[in-house]
Amino acid sequence: MTKPQGVGPYVKVTERGWPEWVALIDEMGGRELAHPDIVPLVQGVIAHLDLKNHGWWAQGITIAYEQHIGRRIPGQQGDGTFAASASKSVSGSMDAAIAAWIALVGGRTSFNGLDVTDEPSTSATAKWRYWRCQLEDDSRVNVTVNETAPGKCRVAVQHSQLVSPEAAVECKAYWKTQLAGL
Repeated sequence: MTKPQGVGPYVKVTERGWPEWVALIDEMGGRELAHPDIVPLVQGVIAHLDLKNHGWWAQGITIAYEQHIGRRIPGQQGDGTFAASASKSVSGSMDAAIAAWIALVGGRTSFNGLDVTDEPSTSATAKWRYWRCQLEDDSRVNVTVNETAPGKCRVAVQHSQLVSPEAAVECKAYWKTQLAGL
């Protein structure tokens, strides 16, 4: 069972009670609007506040609203699927970290009982390293590596397009176990 998202931080930073938020978004047509249409409306309401990232706050308020009205359950993405993520900090460079990941998973044809359908791909930017693969159930595994401090990196796995919250819980545990091998 996934715990519903808390609304306390949104109430605190906006100084607007949760029932007031629900009524306001309802008045803006929220029950008939899709997620991408609600977010800019909420962002407009909070634009005057001294916040570092208005978009992030608007996303959070919109997701909490959608959970409140029963449009999505906690952990559910806007498209109805679920995702699992896990990460681990490792010593070394980004190139060393992605190489360690590839050494760990290289040659595998399945993950958590699901066959890999396409050859995994890698790419890199100045600030990130990526490893990706598609699985037989149409879910995707995306691994990102970024430097968190000199000589230290974060290796993060996100398994997306999962069909249920139970699958997300199972995959999170699986990927934590895999990351422990780094």
